[in-house]
Amino acid sequence: MATSSVSRQPAATPRTDRHAAAALTAALLGFFVITLDAVIVNVVLPSIGRDLGGGVTGLQWVVDGYTLVFAALLLSAGSLSDRIGARRAFGLGVVLFVLASTACGFAPTLPALVTARLLQGAAAAVMMPSAMSLLREAFPDPRPRARALGIWAMGGAVASSSGPVLGGLLDVLDWRLIFFINVPVGAVALTLLSRIPPSPRRPAAFDATGQLSAGLAMGGLTYGVIEAGAFGFTNPRVVIAFAVAALAAVVFVLTERRGTHPMIPPDLIRSRPLAISMVIGFSFMIGYYGLPFVFSLYLQQARGLSALHTGLVFAPMMLVGLALTPLSARLSERFGRPTLIATGLASLAAGLLVLALLPTTAPPWALGLLMILVGLAGPLVMPPTMAVLLDHAPDHRAGTASAVFNTSRQVGGALAIAVFGGLLTDPDTFLDGVRTSLLIAAAIAAATIAAALMLRTVSGTKPDSAERITL
Repeated sequence: MATSSVSRQPAATPRTDRHAAAALTAALLGFFVITLDAVIVNVVLPSIGRDLGGGVTGLQWVVDGYTLVFAALLLSAGSLSDRIGARRAFGLGVVLFVLASTACGFAPTLPALVTARLLQGAAAAVMMPSAMSLLREAFPDPRPRARALGIWAMGGAVASSSGPVLGGLLDVLDWRLIFFINVPVGAVALTLLSRIPPSPRRPAAFDATGQLSAGLAMGGLTYGVIEAGAFGFTNPRVVIAFAVAALAAVVFVLTERRGTHPMIPPDLIRSRPLAISMVIGFSFMIGYYGLPFVFSLYLQQARGLSALHTGLVFAPMMLVGLALTPLSARLSERFGRPTLIATGLASLAAGLLVLALLPTTAPPWALGLLMILVGLAGPLVMPPTMAVLLDHAPDHRAGTASAVFNTSRQVGGALAIAVFGGLLTDPDTFLDGVRTSLLIAAAIAAATIAAALMLRTVSGTKPDSAERITL
């Protein structure tokens, strides 16, 4: 009887167009702040370093603290949404995000800021899957839901394109304002959430061992790489971190193979298109996420630009992604997803390579224009890759496949910051570190082109997947 009651809940509490609009707007605002806090912080890193100290190593943790916890908890956050209901989970995530953002803004020391960023990442991990569940509940029919997902995705696109410039503008007054702007946005999202009917609750398994071992593996690896840049690979803390990461990784693999409710079902990894999609997501983020971190420090520390000027240099790269994202589905239909993905990766590799080889006297406007090559990669790579992923994921595994894919992306970004930051710690070799970082990212993007082209041999896609994902 209890199950029947839950299944009839939507009929007992009908969701009107007004409810659907409130759910969509709340989810969009949530996606906006999640994405904004991943990108806006890059341009104010030098200001944070001047005020709170910590060097490049500390600044790496300001960025990676958020990304790492986001990635580690994303795999199991969906089960929380099912257990307590999407509306309650999303509200919990928003409240935690606002509180953590406030703590970031008032942080008196760098360790306090990093701790608050960890909490932000945890809140983002709760918000993301619950936002998707809210949209599924508010838009039960596939076609309206596809349009809603397109509008929702624009929240992230707008945040990505506006983040660097907005960060530069706020830095003119005080870098702490980049965190305080989340407070009114969160308040509006909670107000809208109060107008939405309660979400149903469903039983959901939780893999505690898998979650703990995954977090330790990701955290140990990232910590080891970051500290190795400052103290060397033979430092005892670095050796211990890598040992913990390796042991945790072994435990995670064994748990996933033998567990009753694995976070990453083995059949997802055995599927070639799914595995290739995850490789593409990982590799793409190394360059696309690593470049803003490296160049934000380069433009301000080596070229003497202000945070605002730095944000303006990034503007063409971000705006081209915003403009082309709505066209991705049509381009996929015309040229094919493998070709489009390979072209995007080639553009990413070419842009990173040219930026690495440019002389240090190149004017900032030229750097901004060349970054357009990197910006083109966003709409050419990510939407068709997501479409391939969901085309080949079983219907009952779609949510899990999306979570694993997004985790691979976040891990790629976190490791990029860890490795590239380690190359920038020595002031005497800073410029060499910038070039080496970009060349590494370019080589990885170029190598991944072959994987993308392997998707040409894959057949049997679902015809409606492009509409569901790329809008």
